[in-house]
Amino acid sequence: MGALYVEHEYWFAAFQLVMAMLGMGATLTARDFRDIVREPAAVTLGMVVQLILVPLATFGFLRLLGVHGGVAVGIALLASIPGGTTSNIFTYFARGNSALSISLTGLTTLACLVTTPLILAALISDQLPVDFTMPTGQIVIEIAFTLLLPLALGMSYLYMYPRQAVAVSKWCIRASLLGIVLIVVGSMSAGRLDIEAFGIDSVLLVVYFAVVLTATGWLAPRLFRLSRPDSVAIEIEVIVRNVNLGVMLKASLFPAATAATSQLGDAVLFTLLLYGGLQLTIAPLLITVYRRPR
Repeated sequence: MGALYVEHEYWFAAFQLVMAMLGMGATLTARDFRDIVREPAAVTLGMVVQLILVPLATFGFLRLLGVHGGVAVGIALLASIPGGTTSNIFTYFARGNSALSISLTGLTTLACLVTTPLILAALISDQLPVDFTMPTGQIVIEIAFTLLLPLALGMSYLYMYPRQAVAVSKWCIRASLLGIVLIVVGSMSAGRLDIEAFGIDSVLLVVYFAVVLTATGWLAPRLFRLSRPDSVAIEIEVIVRNVNLGVMLKASLFPAATAATSQLGDAVLFTLLLYGGLQLTIAPLLITVYRRPR
């Protein structure tokens, strides 16, 4: 399994991302985005937090703590990618504004076609190998074909076959979860998820970064006195990153089969998967807090 995964890492990552976006698309209609017009203040603030405040907070975090190497690259990837699709589910259970969450996920996914390469270049240009060049065009193409296209196909399927769409969405999400399991198992069997090699200091850095994102997501909407449902939606959208996309971009930027970048790539992958585990711990805690009667 380890050798197979190393040879085909990119396609494992692409598979699970495409399945996730197809599943999400099969639950969405154009009506789900009407809050973009109805609640311009909340949507605008959510975009500002995601595309400006999060990268700025990440820049300060990396510089203040002197983070470097694969951990820095992994954290920069987390800051540059949009909110994850599961943020919509978490927002619903936390009694947040689900329509706002869906709108922000859709808008930041569209925006990341332009913003992801720019944020990566701004945050980690000095952390990459000397001969490394940012494949901006490739990143744009991959985001278009693995996020936007399957999302559009899923929405089209819902429009044409509304009765079957629910089952299709469930199976696509399950297939995406299977893809994540295969990535974890493949990485472990290839000896690439070694916590001793990663180091406890690096683990703590990722934990601290999760705290920074949580604080950023909590503070910004409350400073602007948004309603509780809107604030919850923005907070969870900031915390729950699209780690699926991060893994796919990592596979493209640092192929496992390339010896020159394998060590750096392993640290990037560990950072992404560790944060993915942390966000799946933080979000349920927030749901428990926000579901309590006020």
